[in-house]
Amino acid sequence: MAYATAVMMHFQSGAKTLTIRARGRAISRAVDVVEVVRRRFFGGKMMVKEITIGTQAIGEGGDTRNVSTIDIKIEKGD
Repeated sequence: MAYATAVMMHFQSGAKTLTIRARGRAISRAVDVVEVVRRRFFGGKMMVKEITIGTQAIGEGGDTRNVSTIDIKIEKGD
């Protein structure tokens, strides 16, 4: 709920767009935050504009691993 509150504060400050970025196990939390804010707080007045997925290599040298990433761009409607 703290993340949802942070999104609300961002939009209350006058911003029209926001990008929520997450990687690894936090991806599901980011999706949940967007859905809670979109359905409960904005009642359909917020739109998901773009979703970008990717992979980042984490670690150094021979000890690297790939971690999934997601960027969710949301926009507040009038």
